[in-house]
Amino acid sequence: MSKRTITGGAAAVLVVLALAAGYRAFMQDVDPITAPIPAAAPSSAAEAPGSLYGRITTGDGATYEGWLRWGGDEEAFWGNYFNGHKDENPWAVHTPIEKLNEERSPVEILGFEISLGERPIDLGRPFMARFGDIVRIEAHGDGVRGVLDNRIAYDPDVRVTLKSGTTFDLDRLSAGDFDDGVRVWDARRGVVDLGPRQIRSIEFLHNEQPGAAPARLHGTVRTRQGDFTGFLQWDREEAAGRDVLVGKTAEGARSVRFDSIRAIARHASGGALVTLLDGREILLTGTRKVGPGHRGIYVDDRRYGRVLVSWGAVERVDFSPGGAGPSYGDFPTGHPLRGQVTTRAGRRLAGRLVYDLDESETTETLDAPSRGVDYTIPFGLVASIALIDAGEEADEPATVTLHNGETLHLERRGDLGDGNAGMLIFGEGQEHPEYVPWADVAQIDLDRPPAMYPPVDER
Repeated sequence: MSKRTITGGAAAVLVVLALAAGYRAFMQDVDPITAPIPAAAPSSAAEAPGSLYGRITTGDGATYEGWLRWGGDEEAFWGNYFNGHKDENPWAVHTPIEKLNEERSPVEILGFEISLGERPIDLGRPFMARFGDIVRIEAHGDGVRGVLDNRIAYDPDVRVTLKSGTTFDLDRLSAGDFDDGVRVWDARRGVVDLGPRQIRSIEFLHNEQPGAAPARLHGTVRTRQGDFTGFLQWDREEAAGRDVLVGKTAEGARSVRFDSIRAIARHASGGALVTLLDGREILLTGTRKVGPGHRGIYVDDRRYGRVLVSWGAVERVDFSPGGAGPSYGDFPTGHPLRGQVTTRAGRRLAGRLVYDLDESETTETLDAPSRGVDYTIPFGLVASIALIDAGEEADEPATVTLHNGETLHLERRGDLGDGNAGMLIFGEGQEHPEYVPWADVAQIDLDRPPAMYPPVDER
């Protein structure tokens, strides 16, 4: 948007009138009892152990330290996830080249079927890690490598380092959450919004000082297949009590703070029936936040790590106090995946494992759906994965057993689907790993790590 300079007394009057009109319009759309807090957070918020805290260094060498929130109003807590995309796969060198190709579907032209031969399997993978598992995020340059065949070529130039020391290079053009920028509450400089091109590095820090934590969204999401309880992110974004739910009523637009809400139920009208703490009910419609287009609710359920409940699967959400949540120190260092792979031919291969030519640590996640709920389960919580024989029963779910004894039946999609690139097993004393294609895997048994967050329930 271009900026224009307005001069003269008449122009100044117009500006004042416009500001006044805008303020009146804003207040008409916001419940005065539940109006949102301004961007500036109380200083004690930066001392809440459950909140993101770190030091940001910009390209010009300036530093900012304090409480952090991604995108200004999105991820704000250690249990939230940082997302991106890995463009290269370092494990591919251990796999026979012929196993990395797949047959392309033939095309039919004038009644003749023409084979298109093979193409390389796409080994690019999404990256997800909880902020509590990360030590540092660094950006290198502007991502431009040069010009090749009249096209701009880019380097993967967002590097994420985990507590274990493992690093991942992400594609700058699809770096996900990094592109949203960060808001920092700095004690010296105040509240500052930093865009992705300004940030050189983000170092996450322990901040165990006592202080009043910003209220987190917490509650129980009720579905036909069961209930999920834990910290929440509404529509994958809103995570704090002071965040606002927006919609329309018969009287006009309405915004309600989450910390004034007792429950939200999906309504037959296509909207949501909101019950406030004082017992009042409000039917909200007309926006993605309360109807069609809703992207689902994240629940940090301690049994599974995290689930995403689709809006179509939600029946009702009952909010409840949940405390400040885990601190940075509650997330232990990840460990290499270890266990045993049993093939369909009956072979048993034990050692260090790489799942789907991608996940190699206990803090990385097994991602698969079940009836409108997407499970994101840290491998450190998984005891075994059992797959049935292919054939007529190929669409039957996989059986995932957790270390707490619970069994889940997950659909053969995501990390359990045909797109799985297979397993690498680094046996003791072997110079090279053994590769097992996914179609040959019958069962995977995983060793229990010495420590995890969330901790495994003792049963």
